[in-house]
Amino acid sequence: MTEAVIRNKPGMASVKDMPILQDGPPPGGFAPVRFARRIPSKGPSAMAIFLAAFGAFSYGMYQVGKGNKIRRALKEEKYAARRAILPLLQAEEDERFVKEWKKYLEYEADVMKDVPGWKVGESVYNSGRWMPPATGELRPEVW
Repeated sequence: MTEAVIRNKPGMASVKDMPILQDGPPPGGFAPVRFARRIPSKGPSAMAIFLAAFGAFSYGMYQVGKGNKIRRALKEEKYAARRAILPLLQAEEDERFVKEWKKYLEYEADVMKDVPGWKVGESVYNSGRWMPPATGELRPEVW
């Protein structure tokens, strides 16, 4: 539509000559504007979620505690078995050590037979304490 049809005046008119036409609300006013958040209350409440999470955490910690007790019992059983066979293992190692020590003394006597004043098996450190040989010294498979 043209300006002439709206104002009922032919042609172009001055702004001052034009009748005042102002927009307004419709009769009865506008519908109310919804500005508040209206979120539907679906699902569990915050307290229910907190209690469910706390319950799950508590149950999990209970299971961890049970597992720790079982693991501790298995570890104690393993250590008890090791303590039970320790004397047998020590006796076997002592027997092996004595055999190897005798071989070592025979070898030392054979090697040092030409050295005057050499005493076979005597420590060269003269500390007065008996110390077992260093690890691997009497183990030919390690040499």
